[in-house]
Amino acid sequence: MAEVERISSSSIENKEIQPATTRPIANPTAVQTIDERRRQALAEIDNAKFGWFHLRTCIVAGIGFLTDAYDLFAINIGASMIGYVYAKGGALNVNQDLGLKVAAPIGTLTGQLLFGWLADILGRKRMYGIELIIIIIGTFAQALSGQGPAVNILGTLIVWRFLMGIGIGGDYPLSAVITSEFAGSRMRGRMMTAVFANQGWGQLGGGIVGLVVVQAYKNKILSGPATGAPNVDYCWRLLIGLGCVPGVIALYFRLTIPETPRFTMDIERNVQQASQDVETFFSSGRYFVDEDAVVQKVEAPRMGWSDFVQYFRKWENGKVLFGTSYSWFALDIAFYGLGLNSAVILTAIGYGSLSKSDAAKHGHAFAVYQNLHNICVGNIILSVAGLIPGYWVAFFLIDRIGRKPIQLMGFIVLTIIFCAMGFGYDRMVNHGAKSAFVALYCLANFFQNFGPNTTTFVIPGEIFPTRYRSTGHGISAASGKLGAIVAQVGFSRLKDIGGPNAFVKHILEIFAFFMMTGIFSTLLIPETMGRTLEDLSNEPQQGFVRGVKTTTVDQSGLIQMGTR
Repeated sequence: MAEVERISSSSIENKEIQPATTRPIANPTAVQTIDERRRQALAEIDNAKFGWFHLRTCIVAGIGFLTDAYDLFAINIGASMIGYVYAKGGALNVNQDLGLKVAAPIGTLTGQLLFGWLADILGRKRMYGIELIIIIIGTFAQALSGQGPAVNILGTLIVWRFLMGIGIGGDYPLSAVITSEFAGSRMRGRMMTAVFANQGWGQLGGGIVGLVVVQAYKNKILSGPATGAPNVDYCWRLLIGLGCVPGVIALYFRLTIPETPRFTMDIERNVQQASQDVETFFSSGRYFVDEDAVVQKVEAPRMGWSDFVQYFRKWENGKVLFGTSYSWFALDIAFYGLGLNSAVILTAIGYGSLSKSDAAKHGHAFAVYQNLHNICVGNIILSVAGLIPGYWVAFFLIDRIGRKPIQLMGFIVLTIIFCAMGFGYDRMVNHGAKSAFVALYCLANFFQNFGPNTTTFVIPGEIFPTRYRSTGHGISAASGKLGAIVAQVGFSRLKDIGGPNAFVKHILEIFAFFMMTGIFSTLLIPETMGRTLEDLSNEPQQGFVRGVKTTTVDQSGLIQMGTR
C-alpha cells in the first residue's frame, strides 16, 4: 500500500515544487496482481446480467439514433415542400435536390472520422453529448433559415445540414462503442441492435410528423394561390425543426453517462479506478472518482500512429477493417439510394400520385396537398412494412444465429430482390403490377435491416481493440457514408437519362451489383457472437499489463512512497 508523507512548509520555503513525476515499478508480483485484477474486472462486465444500467444505456443511446434517422430522412419529405415554396416551377432542380440531400451525409462522414478518433484519445464520456448539441443547433437553425437578397435559403440549409451531419456522424462510433463496452458478451448483439433499431422509429416518426403537419395545415394549403408557391412554408419548418426535440430530452443523460471501464483500463491505463467503476456501475448505476486517490498507471499497448500501422498491417487485422468498411460502403449504396429517394421512386411508379385530369379538375392547391399527403403516407407504409420489422427480427436472432450469417443472408437476398426490381421494373410498373413492386421494395427494406444494415453497425463496435475501437468504427461508418454520397450523386445524375425517372430501373440493377460484392467482403469478417471484446482484438490478454507506474511527487507537495 502506498504511504503518503506531507512535506512541511519550512522544507519547501523558497523552493519551487516540481511537477508530478512517475517511476516504473518492476515488481513482477505487483504487475501480475494488477494484470489479474484487470481480467477479473473484464470478466465481471462480460458475465453481468442485464439490469437497469444496461437499459438506461440503450435508451440514452437509442434516442440519439432516433434523432439521427429522423433528421437524415425527413428531408425526403421536406425537399418536396421546400421545392413548392422556393424553386421555380414548384420543384427543386437536380443540383438543388442533390445539395439538400447530400450535405448531411458529407457532414456525417466527417463527424464519424473526427469523433471516432477523438473518442479514442479524449474518452467516450468527454465526447458524448457534444455531438448531440451540434445536432440540436444544426436542426433548429434549419427551421429558422430565411431568404433574402444576399442569402439564398437553399444554400443556408445546405450549410446547416452539413453541420448537423457532423453531429450525427459523431453519434455512430460513440453510441456503438459505449454500448458494446458496457454490455455482457452474451447480450452485446441485442443491446447494440436495440440502439440501432431506433433508426426505424426515427424514419417512421418523420412520415407521421409530416402527415400530421400536412393535415394540420390542410385548409391553409387548399386556400393557397391557384398558381405559384402554395402555403406549405409552415409545414417543412415544423417537420425539420421538431427533429431536435428527442435530442434535447436525451442531452442531460448523455452528458452524465460514466466513462466505460475499458477506456479507463486500456487507454487511461488506470486499472484501479476501472475496477472500482465496475463494482459501482452494476450495483447502483452510478460511478465515483476519488480526486485524491493515487493514480496508478500501467504499462500496456498504447495508441499511436506507429502502433496503429503495426496492428492493422497484419493481414488478420487489416482484412477485418477492410471487410467492415467495404461491407458498409456497399450496403449504403442501396440503403441511402432508396431511403433518400423513396418519394422519387413512389412518384416514378405513380403510386398514390394524383392524375393530371384530377389535378386540373381540383386545382393546383389540391394537387399540392394530395401529393404531400401521399408522400407521407407512402413513407409510413414503407417504414411499417419493411424497415421496423427488419430491425426487430435482427434483434431477436443476432445473438442466436450470429452476425456473419445474418449479413451474408441479407446480401444474398438483397442481390436477388434488386435484380427482380430492376429487370422486372417495366413489366411491374407499366403492366398494372405496381403493388408487386411496392412489395419487393418493402422486402428490400426488411432484409436490409434484418441483414447488413444492422450487422455493419454492430461488428465494428466489437471487433477492434479498445484503443482503436472507436477509430475503427468511425472508419467503417465513414466508408458507409461515402457509399451514401456516391449513391445520392449517382441517383440524381442518372435517374432522368432517357426521360424523367427513366433510368431508375437501371439504378436498381446497379444496387444489385453492389449487394453481390458485399457477399465477398463479408467473408473477410470473423463471427463475433458470444466472444469477449478482448478475444476479438487478436491480442494476448495474459500479460497484457507489462509494468506499473506510480506517482512519486505531485504538484501539491505530496511524496508518494511506493512500497510493496
